[in-house]
Amino acid sequence: MALADVMAELESLGTEQNRKTYSRHGGGANIFGVSFAHLGKIAKRLKKNTPLAEELWATGNFDARNLATLIADPADISQKTVEAWAKSVNNRSHGDLVAAHVSSKAPFAQELMEKWRAAKSDHTRQQGWDLVGILARNGALTDEQMAAALAEIERDIHTAPNWTRHAMNGALISIGIASDQHHAQVLQIAARIGKVEVDHGNTDCKTPDAVAYIAKARARKKA
Repeated sequence: MALADVMAELESLGTEQNRKTYSRHGGGANIFGVSFAHLGKIAKRLKKNTPLAEELWATGNFDARNLATLIADPADISQKTVEAWAKSVNNRSHGDLVAAHVSSKAPFAQELMEKWRAAKSDHTRQQGWDLVGILARNGALTDEQMAAALAEIERDIHTAPNWTRHAMNGALISIGIASDQHHAQVLQIAARIGKVEVDHGNTDCKTPDAVAYIAKARARKKA
């Protein structure tokens, strides 16, 4: 399917309500407002298609970039392309999607996790910490890696940039849920850290309390 055809379909599916909602989450002016339900159906039809994903991302359109993360194939997308995507991210939503659907599933995920955590850009660092959380949940981090991440979170979370703080808190929660060995340590660190302040702008989003969230999630796992 040609790029022009996909873009025309995306434009036809956009709604004013979604445009307003996504704009509050950093969607910008280049946006159609396509629901993720529709994007999922399109992605299922298109299947994995990295060349088309690269074309979609290059448009800069919010919805096209959402779709790009769903159809990019982590097995064949180049590290250069993923790093270019990460660098061009300018909102939390795209940072989360690149990490969840592309970089975390790529063979170079661990390398990017380490590299992005040290980046200057808030959204790139956010993606680095997103990767910590995702890889922890997937059982892909060693105890030593998790211990190092926990020490870094406790040391830096309150001085880190806005979205990096949010992602660090998410990584702390993920390690606390996934690792029995580090569970007690995570709760102690969370208590010492206290409330994590994040500016979510004009949205209803909140940064969860780590201790409460971990307790609920582990209770659900046992059930």
